[in-house]
Amino acid sequence: MAAGLAEPRGLLRHRDFMLLFGAESVSVAGSQIGMVALPLVAILTMHAGALETGLLTAAQTSAFVLIGLPAGVWVDRLRRRTVMITADLARAALLFSIPLAFWLGGLTLTQLYVVALGASIGTVFFEVASQSYLPTLVDRDQLVDGNGKLETSRAGAQVVGPSVGGWLVGLVTAPVAIVADAFSFLASAAVLSRIRVGEPQRARKDSPGLIREIREGLRHVFAERILRMIALRSALANLSYSAVLAVQALFLVSEVGLSPMAYGASLAAGAVGGLCGGMLVKPLVKRLGSARIIWLGPVLFQPFALLIPFTGQGAKAGFFIVGSFLTSIGVVVYNVSQISFRQATTASEMQGRMNATMRFLVWGAMPVGALAAGLVGEMYGVRAALWLGVSGLVLSTLPLLFSPLVRMHDLPDSAS
Repeated sequence: MAAGLAEPRGLLRHRDFMLLFGAESVSVAGSQIGMVALPLVAILTMHAGALETGLLTAAQTSAFVLIGLPAGVWVDRLRRRTVMITADLARAALLFSIPLAFWLGGLTLTQLYVVALGASIGTVFFEVASQSYLPTLVDRDQLVDGNGKLETSRAGAQVVGPSVGGWLVGLVTAPVAIVADAFSFLASAAVLSRIRVGEPQRARKDSPGLIREIREGLRHVFAERILRMIALRSALANLSYSAVLAVQALFLVSEVGLSPMAYGASLAAGAVGGLCGGMLVKPLVKRLGSARIIWLGPVLFQPFALLIPFTGQGAKAGFFIVGSFLTSIGVVVYNVSQISFRQATTASEMQGRMNATMRFLVWGAMPVGALAAGLVGEMYGVRAALWLGVSGLVLSTLPLLFSPLVRMHDLPDSAS
């Protein structure tokens, strides 16, 4: 049984799980404020174009390429809650530097790139440790429920965060709105520090070395056909999604003409789909099976992303909202189900390396997509870059249809 196993009444009565739930919720809400504010700092304060915003988006995800694999080894050697708290504090310090530089009159695009890269390094460690920490708190048969609740909290934060972010940008300017993101990381660290469940030091006396442990993580993922297919699909989806994300703010604010507040509200309206997806996971698992929904979610909902490039002024702004809403349902259903599959089929001592390897492969594709969108947007316009991204997102579902998942109903037995 996992340490700190939930009472029969469920995870909502599980103190330590709810603290993790609360920490991630406040952190994601702040990050969503930052997601609105950071590109608007570049666009409104620095007058950045498609290429500059593409570079900024690439900086926000490039750490998974740079340190993703060794991060997994370190997470497996250290106490995962400590890693998460340290990552929160580091990200808060970096983000506080933006309003400080703005007030002193020295804010530059270079600083934005450096802060984005540094914060992404913190995100690597936090995300890998968080996904590896959940099986410590709950039992295997609660993983889908736990991941579903965490994804629902993320989706809820994505509803509130962009609206608050847009309002703050309109009220106090984009650089100052970053303060809210920084404080969210401090709050997350404070909540995580209250978790009581014990976690043993994971360093091993016979540690085989960094390179060998990285190879073990890679071998674990590539040796399992379903994990390979999930990695391929997720990498293609993230490559395409980052292309959309790289030009999204420039498209909606500069071309469609939305105000910062309307931009934030549009993102929030789309994120309601993610909230619905998180609530749908548990009933879908009961009705369709925990393995089957891994491929059904994206196949059914991802094609609605094709509505996004039709967005325009007036009533046509609804295309973005509807497309984002329906696409987000599939994204959350897929994420909850595939993360639960990975956690359930991987031994505890391999969780960090498995998650880091997946993040390296999956998130490592995002800087490529962001840079590609920036170049396409610079040469052919941001709408063309959007078409590139959403088309790739739809096609990314194909690997799942050629995997054993289409013949499976439920998750296999847990790894020993």
